[in-house]
Amino acid sequence: MRSRHRRITAAALAAVAVLGLPACSTVLGEQESLADATSLTVGVKTDQPGLGLEDENGDITGFDVDVALYIADRLGVSAEDVEFTGVTSANREQKLIDGDVDMVVATYSITPARKTQVTFGGPYYVAKQDVLVRAEDSGIRGVHDLEGLRVCQGEGSNSAARITEGLGISVRKTEAPSYSACIEDLREGRVDAVSTDNLILAGFLAEDPSSFHLVDEPFTDEKYGVGLPRGDIRGCEAVNDAISRMYQSGRAGELLDTWFGEAELKLVKSVPQFEGCV
Repeated sequence: MRSRHRRITAAALAAVAVLGLPACSTVLGEQESLADATSLTVGVKTDQPGLGLEDENGDITGFDVDVALYIADRLGVSAEDVEFTGVTSANREQKLIDGDVDMVVATYSITPARKTQVTFGGPYYVAKQDVLVRAEDSGIRGVHDLEGLRVCQGEGSNSAARITEGLGISVRKTEAPSYSACIEDLREGRVDAVSTDNLILAGFLAEDPSSFHLVDEPFTDEKYGVGLPRGDIRGCEAVNDAISRMYQSGRAGELLDTWFGEAELKLVKSVPQFEGCV
């Protein structure tokens, strides 16, 4: 929304001066909002099959992309006025803080720590954390079997902490720049498992089902939020209205079936419980 910032006109500033009121508490105190957008720059992942994947032509497609387009449409922003740009787990907050993106829809799990830096709409989906291993590895049947093993997480992710701190299971954590890099490490035997949201894992599994196996023993809820600039309450409320409509109209279910219908996951197609706009 960089091109849509509200401008403080000379007349408005003059009025403030005449009234003897501090500008910051009146005109300057008014925050721009996603709810007023006429175009959007949206941060998405570009290396996650089924969620956000960039092809050789530079087009990015996936569930997160389609969710962002649906929200934009409900905000009155047409698809041609939506620009998608790649973000990573490590830079999502900073991209919003710096104003490089207006909104992030990128498997962005809502956490208390992240709430101190950005405002979250949604969640637009509640995924489950699971484990992906090599196809021939039948010894890992659940998260507790990861004890002492090498587990990869993407930089900026919290997935390993949910295992070690959340469940008290000691693993040898390794970190890669992205989950696509983790998958390559798993393929090449540099790690024993990749653990993150089941939608992410299902996307990679669908690309190479002969090489990997999804344990399918989920152990946490991962609430995918729509990241917004900190304090944009009106924008958050507008996003939540759009997400509600997406589920109530059946569109969310259609999108989940399109991207994950063959993944043999238990897809949740009811409206998620929202976190609240704070």
